[in-house]
Amino acid sequence: MEWKKICMGCILTTLLFGCAAQTKEVKVENTEVDVAQEEIIATTIKSLPLDHSEKRINEITHLMIHFISNAGLKPEDPYNVDDVYSIFEEYGLSVHYLIDRKGEIYSLVPEDRVAYHAGKGSLPDFPEYDNKMNQYSIGIELIAIGTKEEMTGIIGEETYNQIDPALVGYTDAQYQSLQQLVDNILERNPTILPDRSHVIGHDEYAPGRKTDPGSLFDWTRIGF
Repeated sequence: MEWKKICMGCILTTLLFGCAAQTKEVKVENTEVDVAQEEIIATTIKSLPLDHSEKRINEITHLMIHFISNAGLKPEDPYNVDDVYSIFEEYGLSVHYLIDRKGEIYSLVPEDRVAYHAGKGSLPDFPEYDNKMNQYSIGIELIAIGTKEEMTGIIGEETYNQIDPALVGYTDAQYQSLQQLVDNILERNPTILPDRSHVIGHDEYAPGRKTDPGSLFDWTRIGF
């Protein structure tokens, strides 16, 4: 699998606005610019197959947060990124962005394509979106594990008990990267209103079927 370091902000700007040629010489007074807060660095995995997504034709109005891991097969090593990527490939699923435990952001599907991350569900204020949230949303997966109760439908209690308790929940690095990513997405997509009716968890769209990002996810860490 080929890995490549890229500047997400630069790529997204290029895709949205193109590259403008510089035709006039400009004198730069200060070349020491702190861009740490402006750049979001993504490690790009080879894009998921096209049949894991489709061309987007609807306006993007929502952002959905998930968690994912490989705890069912490897409770001793549930957070291997290659294993998580294989899950998407095997089950025909997809998501736009993935954030690992160190806060590394991976771009899997372009935002101008519909990723298969939401599945069946509904929101009380958006009845027209019943079972159609994929078409209107951007999906972000955090590599994480929820509480034992939240993981019941995914793995058994015996398997869950093999997981190091220190691995449960989210890391500071993930919250920091997620906030940067969310801010970046909202800035570029003003059709996604910056409130909890439009920035939602999978569990809010599919209660009873999905439990992510779950009770351990702190929405205030990303400004909500």
